[in-house]
Amino acid sequence: MILLLAFLLVPLIEIALFIQVGGAIGLWPTLGIVVITAIIGTWLVRNQGALALGQLRQSFSELNDPTEPLAHGAMILVAGALLLTPGFFTDAVGFALLMPPVRRAAFNYLRKRVKVQHFEMGSSRPSSPVRDDVIDGDFTEVDEDLTRVDPPKKPTHSPSGWTKH
Repeated sequence: MILLLAFLLVPLIEIALFIQVGGAIGLWPTLGIVVITAIIGTWLVRNQGALALGQLRQSFSELNDPTEPLAHGAMILVAGALLLTPGFFTDAVGFALLMPPVRRAAFNYLRKRVKVQHFEMGSSRPSSPVRDDVIDGDFTEVDEDLTRVDPPKKPTHSPSGWTKH
């Protein structure tokens, strides 16, 4: 129900804002503002996205919980979509999501309402112990002249009957 209201209200709010701003400053300045906010928003999304990706890599390398960097990355992705959507309301929400304090507040709000049942890092199976006295390698038989000697191939199954003469 909330999603239906959002799909109905957001376009109505955008149309009303376009009419009000366009009436106050004119058509071309209004369109200019929309284009400029899209360009600036794209640049900011790239920068913030790179920072979020760096934080995500750091959490993986330090084996920390990646939930917060993933949530920040998702909010930056949503901000980018909102900033590329023409409109003043969506631009305001998109620019707000690009601010780390706003993202942190949204993450804390969601963290209180979402219950994580299970979280595990790493492999689920135990790793085999490493032995220092074992060296893994391949070999090839050679004769005295250092010529390769291939062992005779043994059949892996009996003939099928189709190839007998």
